[in-house]
Amino acid sequence: MFGALRSLPSVPFAPAPSPVEELANLRTALGGGPRLLVKRDDAIAFALGGNKVRKMRLVAARAQECGADTLITTGGVQSNHARVTAAAAAKLGMKCILVVNGTAPERATANALLDKLLGADVRYVPAREDRAPAMELAADEVRRTGGTPFVIPLGASTPLGAAAFVDAIAELDGQIDSPDVIIHSTSSGGTQAGLVAGCTLAGWPTRVIGISADESSAVLERDVRILLGGLAELLGFGSDRFAAASVAVDDGFVGAGYGMPTADSREAIELTARTEALFLDPTYTAKAMAGLIARVRRREFDQDATVLFWHTGGQVALFA
Repeated sequence: MFGALRSLPSVPFAPAPSPVEELANLRTALGGGPRLLVKRDDAIAFALGGNKVRKMRLVAARAQECGADTLITTGGVQSNHARVTAAAAAKLGMKCILVVNGTAPERATANALLDKLLGADVRYVPAREDRAPAMELAADEVRRTGGTPFVIPLGASTPLGAAAFVDAIAELDGQIDSPDVIIHSTSSGGTQAGLVAGCTLAGWPTRVIGISADESSAVLERDVRILLGGLAELLGFGSDRFAAASVAVDDGFVGAGYGMPTADSREAIELTARTEALFLDPTYTAKAMAGLIARVRRREFDQDATVLFWHTGGQVALFA
């Protein structure tokens, strides 16, 4: 079922699996409803965890295969992916260049502080559309000085990065029976593509619902479909292997935009902390949890259903 994954090299940054826990107190606070579980990728024991560590296991291994000595990637000033890339580079004895959109903070906090501690070369560009050209310029600079760069796209949301979440479903399969629903935060699409593909390969009827942190549902559904096609080819299937799979994105919790809290996301942060001592981040997981909470309150799920919240990490942003 998951045999094709064994051919993909991986760097074991942290032991698996991440834990699965009951959210019984949250369920009670919401007045009942389905069984609630959480997959704790925030508890992955490398670089303060998160879904990007899973992706980096495969992506960093590919970089090593290519003989790279410098990892180059991009994101916002408080990017979780940038922090994990910098940590991987430090662990593997590589250099790291981060191209981030925004202005340099007067006082580095949260992920920006960790990037500096990890020794990353952080370069600032004015806007999102400036990031990709700046990464290519950085790669050319590394080559001119005799180095070997490895450029990682935003969020490591490539077919290879997505394969990490096919593997994550294989991991989950050894922990619990298939949940009826998986709810998670989605932004660049790689995590969702992997979860959808993994559930398909496992033969699970599980609904995977991505709660958008920024883009419209139409854009994200398109991006996930593209990744699913590339992922199918990477794993040795026909490109249409996952064509029939459902891709569900809810963009109703984005609010004013990326990284902008909403009343619902603030409530989600406080409620999960006070009921489960579980910390969410304002950009991604709080909006995803707000989507779960709203669905439970609307009684969208059967009482005997199991709903799993995939905690993709990012709690460092609470200290920004």
